[in-house]
Amino acid sequence: MKPQFLIGSPTSGCGKTTFMLGMLRVLQRKGVKVQPFKCGPDFIAPQYHAIACDYESVNLDAWLASRTHIQSVYNHYAEQADVCIIEGNRGLYDGYNRMENSSAALSRMLNVPVVLIVNARAVGYAIAPVLFGMKRFNPSVRIAGVVFTQVASQSHEVSLREACVDAGMECLGCLPVAEDIRLPQRHQGLTLSVRRSFSELIDRIADLVEVHIDVDKLLNLCTRIFPCPYTLPYTSEVGIEMIHRSDKQLHIAIARDPAFSFLYRENLDKLASIGKISYFSPVYGSDLPEADYVYIPGGCPELFARQLHRRKRLMGQLREYVEAGGYLLAEGEGMTLLSRSLTVRQGGTAYDMAGILPFDCTLVDANPSNGYRFIQCGNDTFKGYENHYSVLATSSDMQIPSIALYGLRGTETATQIFRYKNLIAGYTHLYWGENDIFSLWN
Repeated sequence: MKPQFLIGSPTSGCGKTTFMLGMLRVLQRKGVKVQPFKCGPDFIAPQYHAIACDYESVNLDAWLASRTHIQSVYNHYAEQADVCIIEGNRGLYDGYNRMENSSAALSRMLNVPVVLIVNARAVGYAIAPVLFGMKRFNPSVRIAGVVFTQVASQSHEVSLREACVDAGMECLGCLPVAEDIRLPQRHQGLTLSVRRSFSELIDRIADLVEVHIDVDKLLNLCTRIFPCPYTLPYTSEVGIEMIHRSDKQLHIAIARDPAFSFLYRENLDKLASIGKISYFSPVYGSDLPEADYVYIPGGCPELFARQLHRRKRLMGQLREYVEAGGYLLAEGEGMTLLSRSLTVRQGGTAYDMAGILPFDCTLVDANPSNGYRFIQCGNDTFKGYENHYSVLATSSDMQIPSIALYGLRGTETATQIFRYKNLIAGYTHLYWGENDIFSLWN
């Protein structure tokens, strides 16, 4: 038995992330080992979680992975924890097809209750029918109680607590309006100075949680049997091993710094299970380690374009590695490091990059793009999430092999996965918890 719960809300913008960070820091202060999780493919929130409690967060996404795999991953990472907290995604019942892949569906899949976060800025007792409906809409989704945010006064709190009584919902606390507590822009590189100021912000949130939330009551209401039971029948194999290309242990080099930090924890652990990982930093000028495979994840390199432009030595090493037939996977904005140039603003400098891929990247007139994607490689299907701020500026004579990429409904997308020798690059961040990532090169 251990406390386990998912933080959800009726809609986005209610304060799920803020409450999550406050709870993580409060539990850390108590000396409790807490394992954070994030529902969905988000890369930013898991980094926030790690700052709040010093434990890496894990993504759980029912479109990227099968039900059995998610249950296995949850049990694996939660095993050594005293408390497990999942930050939900969007509204509680928002999925890509009704409630499929929603936070509510994940709560039901893992048999954990929901702590509902409600923004009370413009509502009082009238929230009662909303609470009543949320609690009874789907009886298989158990709501342990509600936390209100943006509570303006003591009388406002009294009205909200009366609404809870009449709706049959436990009130776990009311967080007051705090104008000095605002999370930073999500499109921001987490440098050491940013981490330090963000940690101070989390401390202020935790101070409010300690005063206004009945943490002990919340944990008691959310204590459940662990591990979560597997849903039968199994829909996939768990613990798929990746294929070794030789008898020696593989050496895998991964770019990781404030510009390249969008990684799935399960992907990293999968690579670590079959090879020795070395990290290098394009921003801070590391050399490329000797490696059998190189992985450049996504992130926000556009915030560090000038620093990256100056890393001529590393750029040359990447070119030599690829031209010699080295295996390299670049995802999301990590692909921009391999392009000819990166332009951040209108009239700004086109910063030279490695020049391996025959196109330029620009943020000028670019609209952020995101969505679930999948590709077919032989008999294997790789799923992922596309998320990027830049676009490709190409010429009509650009000739480079590519792999067709498909969206959620199976229609081919405008973006593609590019292949040059043994370099594979694209805006999609792949999840290979149930795949052999090396089969991409077959």
